[in-house]
Amino acid sequence: MLATRPEHIIFDLDGVLLDTEPVYTRATQQILDEFGKVFDWSVKGDMIGRSSLDGARYLMQALEVPLDPEEYLARRRPLLDQMFPEVEEIAGAGALVKSLHERSVPMVVATSGESALTRLKVERHEWFGLFRAIVSGDDPRVGALKPAPDIFLVAAEELGADPASCVVFEDSLAGVEAARAAGMQVVALPDPEMDASRYTDAHVVIQSYADLDLGALGL
Repeated sequence: MLATRPEHIIFDLDGVLLDTEPVYTRATQQILDEFGKVFDWSVKGDMIGRSSLDGARYLMQALEVPLDPEEYLARRRPLLDQMFPEVEEIAGAGALVKSLHERSVPMVVATSGESALTRLKVERHEWFGLFRAIVSGDDPRVGALKPAPDIFLVAAEELGADPASCVVFEDSLAGVEAARAAGMQVVALPDPEMDASRYTDAHVVIQSYADLDLGALGL
């Protein structure tokens, strides 16, 4: 349960509002096929929520792939550019955002992704126009990415909000850690492939938006 009634909502993007994780997986596996490597949740679970470069460094090291992280990202970029415009929403995400907007709850998106890729992901989903702002990982105000709290503190600035009045919806362990470090409450929405028992720092853990009771959250 949340300790206090939230006045502002901050959403992560990937895996929380949009189902982008399968896209990242397909693009990554296409590259790794050349090296006979398999990209699964034993590696991916510790990558989500990180910056692109930090995630690439981790991946190259964990799977012992003989590519520089920068080269891997350069190979991945055109694949993502092609796939992201067709990405679907997480089930129930759009309806939740519209419901919160009808209740006059101020909302912001805070994503570690780059702004150019973020635009590709959201462009065909009109309900992103209901957010006050979208803060991306390459925003110059964001000094360090998750698990640092910076991006969530910038999101709170966009809302004109005290961090303690914000609740964050996150799917990654790094994101949960970042939100807690920012002094915010957290609702975790782990990927079905993730072990939900690892989310001990989240205030609330749900399996899907169908499990979410806005009344119980004080909204």
